[in-house]
Amino acid sequence: MFLEQARPRRGADANGRNDDMDANEAVIRDFIEAWSRLDPEELAGFFAEDGVYHNMPTGPVKGREQVKAFIAGFVRGWTATEWDLLNIVARGDVVIAERLDRTKVGETPIDLPCCGVFEMEGGKIKVWRDYFDLSTYIKALQPPTAGAAA
Repeated sequence: MFLEQARPRRGADANGRNDDMDANEAVIRDFIEAWSRLDPEELAGFFAEDGVYHNMPTGPVKGREQVKAFIAGFVRGWTATEWDLLNIVARGDVVIAERLDRTKVGETPIDLPCCGVFEMEGGKIKVWRDYFDLSTYIKALQPPTAGAAA
């Protein structure tokens, strides 16, 4: 089976890593876990100097410093985030991670299904393409309309 449920492997630590794990997969598992700390400097450190972060509903951001600024811009309003890893596949320099990103913007909870495709180079993220429905995120931030069911 090509897809693997992202549950801990036999003999794995709490983050699902073990000695047999692909090094690129381990980096992405660490990267996903790091998002809970909401630290743009730490997150940008996972990228190659000329790395690219492309939220597919928007344009790509190129270069580690620009990635850091981009991340800082949108996490500024976040109060918490935890990313549930649903499936992960690693083959060569490509890692694909299906996730449910659970984020709080102020006090508003948002659950956003996502799928990230990571191209790795030298243990760093060279390109990250993140696929999700931007309207799901935007709608979750809208106040309820009058007469809407609670």
